[in-house]
Amino acid sequence: MTEPHDLFPKGFFSRADESTDDKFYVPDRFVTHIDDRAIAAVGTLYRHFGLTGSVLDVMSSWVSHFLDRPDELVVLGMNGRELDANTMAHAKLVHDLNVDPVLPFPDDRFDAITCCVSIDYLVRPIAVLRDAARVVRPGGVVLCTFSNRCFPSKAVQGWLQLDDEAGVAVVAEYFRLTNAYDEVFTALCTPTNTPGDPLYAVWATVRSEIDSDAN
Repeated sequence: MTEPHDLFPKGFFSRADESTDDKFYVPDRFVTHIDDRAIAAVGTLYRHFGLTGSVLDVMSSWVSHFLDRPDELVVLGMNGRELDANTMAHAKLVHDLNVDPVLPFPDDRFDAITCCVSIDYLVRPIAVLRDAARVVRPGGVVLCTFSNRCFPSKAVQGWLQLDDEAGVAVVAEYFRLTNAYDEVFTALCTPTNTPGDPLYAVWATVRSEIDSDAN
């Protein structure tokens, strides 16, 4: 049986730097990876979706771009010191999704999951998004935001070959290939034809019943 991961060209999910991510993320990086305009667009989008309940922010860091702090925000990422500095977080967890794409939480644990400017680093994004649907309650949203900036050595090779429009299409296809979500939506959240980092979003809600035979 063909795995969804295998539908992409050979080498799509390889990286220039194949060393383990725990080494790459040892140095603290207390920086933002998109400009202020794009950061504001993330916060506005989170507010639009009303992400005020129990939220898991995956591949997180020292800042989560919420305008309104959720009732519970759990941040999962690679650098514990950065996560400790996240003033919006109620709890933090160091976990490498490229080693283990299974989120260490029970079923239906959260109202929503966010992933900000990190989807391009996942070597098994379909597996991660499928497990995200497991830990989010049916009808809850999983929301990925991203730009066209990255650490090239750690982004998957296929991503580096895509223009912005194709990148949006690929992330939407990741969602569809999980067979775990309802309709997938996409948006450009910053004004077109203006200077600055573009901010794209792809999101979907978790189906009430997930196909247990899907890969």
